[in-house]
Amino acid sequence: MSRIKVWIVEDDADWLRGLTGYLAMQDDIEIVWTTSEPDQLRNALKAGDKAPEAADVVLMDIMLGGKPEGVLLAEEVCAATGARMIMLTSMEEKELIFRSFQAGAIDYQIKTEFEGLPEAIRGAYRSRSPINASVADSMREEFRRLKQMEREFEVKKVEDLITPSELHLLSLIDEGYTQPQIADKLVVSLRTVKNHVNHILKKLNLPGSKDAASKVKALGLFDTRERDKDGPNK
Repeated sequence: MSRIKVWIVEDDADWLRGLTGYLAMQDDIEIVWTTSEPDQLRNALKAGDKAPEAADVVLMDIMLGGKPEGVLLAEEVCAATGARMIMLTSMEEKELIFRSFQAGAIDYQIKTEFEGLPEAIRGAYRSRSPINASVADSMREEFRRLKQMEREFEVKKVEDLITPSELHLLSLIDEGYTQPQIADKLVVSLRTVKNHVNHILKKLNLPGSKDAASKVKALGLFDTRERDKDGPNK
C-alpha cells in the first residue's frame, strides 16, 4: 500500500512529539521529516540531493517563535515542492488563516482537534485541485498586493528613521568602504563615524553595519537617494 509522506513544521517540542507519534500509528501515513526551525526548513528547500525525502503533504504551524512565520514558509514550500499544505493553528485566527490560503495552503486544522488530522491529510493527498483555480488566482493576487503594501510601509518607516547623511554613510558601507576609509572620505573622525553607525543600528535594531546597509539596499533606498541627487530632470 502506498503511504502518504508527510513533513511537520512545529516549534512546540511536546506537541511535535505527540503529533508525530499519533500519525505514525496510521498505516497509510509516514512522517519522513520534522523540524521546529524556519531556517532549517529553508535550508532543506535548497539542499538539492541532500534534501529530506519529498513530502506529499506538509503540516505547517502558523505561529513559529511567536510570529506568523508559517504563512511565509507556506508560500516558499508550495513554490519549491508542490506539496499540499495544511496549516495548524491553536485558534481560528481568521486573518492568518486567510493569508495562509493566499500563500498556497489548501486546508487548516485546529490543534485541539488533532483527531481529524489523518483524514485531513488523506483528503489533501487525494485532492488535485482543492481550490477553484480562479479563486486561487484571486487570493494569490491579493496576497501579492498585501506584501507590496507591507513593503511600502517598511520603506516609509525606514525612510522616516534614517537621515540623508546616514543613508550616505550606509551606501559607502555597502560599496565596501571600511570605517577608517569612510572617516577619511568624509573628513571626519573615526569616532564620529562609529557614533553614527551605532546610532543607525539602534534605530533599525540590527546587529551590524553590513546588516543595516543590506536592509536599506533591499528596500531600494539607495536608488531613491541617487534619484534625489540627480534631480527631477535626470
